[in-house]
Amino acid sequence: MATLIRDVRIFDGQTMQAGNRSVLVEGGRIAAIGETADALDNAGAETVVEGKGRTLMPGMVEAHAHLTWASSVEKIYHQFILPPEELKVAAWRNARVLLDHGFTSAYSAGALGDGIEVELAKAIEAGETPGPRLVPSTLERSPEGAEGVETGDVFNGRGPDAIRKFVTYCKDQGIGSLKLVVSGEDALKPGSAGDVLYTDEEMEAAGVAAREAGLWIATHAYYPKAIELALKAGARIIYHASYADEAAADAMVAAKDATFYAPSPGVSVAALEATPPPHIDMSHMKKSAAERMELESRLVPALKARGVRILIGGDYGFPFNPNGRNARDLEIFVEHFAYTPAEALTAATKLGGELMGIEVGQVREGYLADLLLVDGDPTQDVGLLQDKNRLAMIMKGGAIYKAAA
Repeated sequence: MATLIRDVRIFDGQTMQAGNRSVLVEGGRIAAIGETADALDNAGAETVVEGKGRTLMPGMVEAHAHLTWASSVEKIYHQFILPPEELKVAAWRNARVLLDHGFTSAYSAGALGDGIEVELAKAIEAGETPGPRLVPSTLERSPEGAEGVETGDVFNGRGPDAIRKFVTYCKDQGIGSLKLVVSGEDALKPGSAGDVLYTDEEMEAAGVAAREAGLWIATHAYYPKAIELALKAGARIIYHASYADEAAADAMVAAKDATFYAPSPGVSVAALEATPPPHIDMSHMKKSAAERMELESRLVPALKARGVRILIGGDYGFPFNPNGRNARDLEIFVEHFAYTPAEALTAATKLGGELMGIEVGQVREGYLADLLLVDGDPTQDVGLLQDKNRLAMIMKGGAIYKAAA
C-alpha cells in the first residue's frame, strides 16, 4: 500500500530543498521523491496526504533516552524509584509521549528496571504499544548514589571477570546497548563527578566482551580519565564529557568515526531554571549545571568544528526535566552552542540515524519512512518543534501514527 505526501518543502536531514516537492512511500520506505509538488500524482497511491506547503522532515532521534525515568509532561513523579508495576506504566507512557512529540527513534542511556526496556522494545516492534524504535538497555551499571539514592547496581561484583559476566548477562537479556557509568554524578552524589568508577582493566574487558557479543556501549563520562576509559572500551556514545581537556578532546576527535558525543545540556538548563519547594535543596545541582554549561559552550562548538558527531539528548525524565520536552535540546544547541537551526536539526535527525545504525534520519530514497509534517519552517525556528500541535503528521515505518487534518 502506497502513500503520497504532496506539496511539501523538504528538510532532508541536512538542508532545506528548494521549492515544493512530493514523496511516495511504499512498503514502509521512501520509494520516490518528486521534484515538484505534483510530480508523483500519477503514482497510484491509495492514500494521499496534502502537505499544503508545510515542511516534511525526518523523525527525530533521542540519543540519551531514559524511558524508565518516570516523569513526563503528562505525569510528574517526585520519587526516583517506583514499584515495578508503576515503572512499567510510566515507561510505556513515556514511549508514547516521545512519539507524540516527533521522536521516532530512541537510543537508551540506561534503565531503572531490569529487562523492562527489552520488553518495551518488543512491544513497540510488534505494534502492541506506540513508541519510537528503541535500542534498549538494562540497569545502569554503577555504584550507589548518595545515601538513599539508588542509581543502579553493580552486577556480579568488580574486576574484569565480573565485567565479562555482566556483558554475557546483557547479551542473554536481549539488550542493544549496555550503560557504564564511568564518572560519578554530582546531581545524585555531590562532589562525585570527578570520581572514576572503573579500572583500565575493567573497561578494556568491557570493550572486548561487548564487541564479541555484538553489543554497543554507552558511557557516562565527565573528566579526562573517564573519557579515556570510555574510548578504550570502544564506546558507541559518550555522554557529558564537560571537563574534557585538550588531550581528551583530541582523543574524541581521533575516534570520531566510531564514537558519538551527546553533551546532554537539557538537564543542566532545566536544573538552572528549576524552582523547587523549600525542603528540596538543588543548590549543588545548580552549581554543577552552571559550570558544565559554561565549559560545554566552548567544548561543543570546538568538537563540532573538528568533525565530531554531536547529538541531542538531555537526560529527560526528572520532575524538573520531564520526558516530552526533548525537542528543547535543539533550541539549546542554537542558543548555547552556536548551531544554526539547520545544524541542530541535522544533529536530531541524520546524525541520530547514524547512531541508531539503521536507515532513518533522512528523507532519502530507500530510507525508512519515519517522517514528520511540520506546520512552519524549523530551519528558521527550531523552537516550534517543542509544540506537538505543530506536528501535523507523524509517520513511522510508512504507517501514519498521527494523520494530517
